[in-house]
Amino acid sequence: MVKSRLNLYYTVKRRLMPMFEYKGVQFTWLGHACFKVKAEGKTIYFDPYELRDGEPADIIFITHSHFDHLSLEDLSKIASEKTIIVVSEEGKPQLAKLKVKEVKSVKPGDKITVDGITVEAVPAYNVNKFKAPGQPFHPKEEGMVGYVVTIGSVKIYHAGDTDKIPEMEGLSPDVALIPVSGTYVMTAEEAAEAVKLIKPKVAIPMHYGAIVGDKKDAERFKQLAKEVQVEILEKEG
Repeated sequence: MVKSRLNLYYTVKRRLMPMFEYKGVQFTWLGHACFKVKAEGKTIYFDPYELRDGEPADIIFITHSHFDHLSLEDLSKIASEKTIIVVSEEGKPQLAKLKVKEVKSVKPGDKITVDGITVEAVPAYNVNKFKAPGQPFHPKEEGMVGYVVTIGSVKIYHAGDTDKIPEMEGLSPDVALIPVSGTYVMTAEEAAEAVKLIKPKVAIPMHYGAIVGDKKDAERFKQLAKEVQVEILEKEG
């Protein structure tokens, strides 16, 4: 009985943890599409948005220019003259006045190295999410991106704002950060189909709980994505 209670305690405690660790790389979900990743002494952010405060960033990845992914207010909380920002080409003009070490712009297909970390920009776009007939929220031609980032031996895929697209096939990351809320990005059902193409070892659902969607979308994704280990993180704070 005591052992059963202890197992239940640790199971519940684990489920409530905001941080997931994979081979020494720590992932903390900060809400919406924002993650803080810590590895090899570096603090890395993806799409900082609605931060309460922030640990200083070494590297920041921004997938595109929409306000909930490129937020100058939030960047100012974590960026310094020691920070490198990697941003989609269509988002770079918004960063002109930000005082950081360097801003590197990328387009889909670009491969760069940032402070010893290998980075590939991959496509992120809509195929069936429209703000008006024939007008997707995230048009392919605008060059918005996701990122495949390799830190040591760990390969991370942040999908950005996207639907299930052919370019996902064969990415095979260790950890995939996947939008699941629908409306502007994949639904939970579409995301579950997408991971069959992506083939990650671990998938972490994102892009819910702020603009659109809620934890039920993440839970639905976990229920459907049976081919992969799914970790639902609690928002830090």
